[in-house]
Amino acid sequence: MNTSTTTVTVVGGGVIGLSAAWRAAAQGWRVTVVDPDPVRGGASWLAGGMLAPVTEAWPGEEAVLSLGEASLRRWPSFARELAAEGTDPGLAEHGTIVVGFDSADAGHLDILAGYLRSLGRDVETLTGRAAKRLAPGLGAVRSGLRVPGDLAVDNRKLLTALSEAATKRGVEFRRERLKSLSEVSGPVILAAGAWTGQLHPLLEHAVRPLKGEILRLRPRRGCLPPPPYTVRAMVEGRPIYLVPREDGELVLGATQYEAGFDQAVTARGVRELLENAERILPGITEYELVEVAAGLRAASRDALPYIGEVSEGVYAATGHHRNGLLMAPATADAVVAWLAGEAPSPEVAAATPARLVEKERV
Repeated sequence: MNTSTTTVTVVGGGVIGLSAAWRAAAQGWRVTVVDPDPVRGGASWLAGGMLAPVTEAWPGEEAVLSLGEASLRRWPSFARELAAEGTDPGLAEHGTIVVGFDSADAGHLDILAGYLRSLGRDVETLTGRAAKRLAPGLGAVRSGLRVPGDLAVDNRKLLTALSEAATKRGVEFRRERLKSLSEVSGPVILAAGAWTGQLHPLLEHAVRPLKGEILRLRPRRGCLPPPPYTVRAMVEGRPIYLVPREDGELVLGATQYEAGFDQAVTARGVRELLENAERILPGITEYELVEVAAGLRAASRDALPYIGEVSEGVYAATGHHRNGLLMAPATADAVVAWLAGEAPSPEVAAATPARLVEKERV
């Protein structure tokens, strides 16, 4: 296939679409991104920015962990190459601690720690007091875990950097929503997040939106600063995360529920986030609330994304759920491999959309 005359169409201008477009253009492909509101219009703009496959792990999701770790290993070089294009994406190495609020939450952490150790992963068990020494300002947490190697990225710096790098490489942007694949020709990358299912019959009932609210807060004068680590917490069985930003802001999130394509912020979602966050970080009640928003994650049927060919010349790169930012480098590398007629990395194999056809046969 001639890279100079063939146009690759990337449907979706979030982190997956922009990463794929940038990588493909850097390899000499002509690329067009189709999205009505690239960069700011999707779930990526509202993400927490955690790159934490190990602390996200759970029994039964070994393939998700494997793909996440493979992509995490790519992140430092991905960030360096992106920064070399002109804009630093804000990769942070401050790490993650996981804490449990009550005894049941501590039991959840024990299961996670045992599972990770059974897979040979390093994990340090913390008492509540030890967790508070690592992250001053924590409240009365029961226990914690510290898993080395997790990263975080400023999602908005990242998206800006990707957009600028893609533009610099000659990527064109069509600010519209693609309604049918008949509107384009040549290779197509379906990376439209929660809307991807509307573009291909194989994905129609396989990708669904999961709604989640996210808050941004900033400490006021006299307040304790945010913790120096990303803090993931279980509060009476409900997960939350608090991600510090370099500029002093704190990103709070983790509501998740079925609501179709409704993106209205609900009072219930905001209340739950703030109440649970106050139990973990009591001083947050005095922070300034600077932004409230809701986004739609693209969920698959089994927690694995769909990465691979769905019909001739049409490739899925969707269904990443909470792991879009984490898995962007591995997904973009898979796209470049497809376009070159090569096989992607072994970790991507489990994410093939062919599993949808196989389940239907069964």
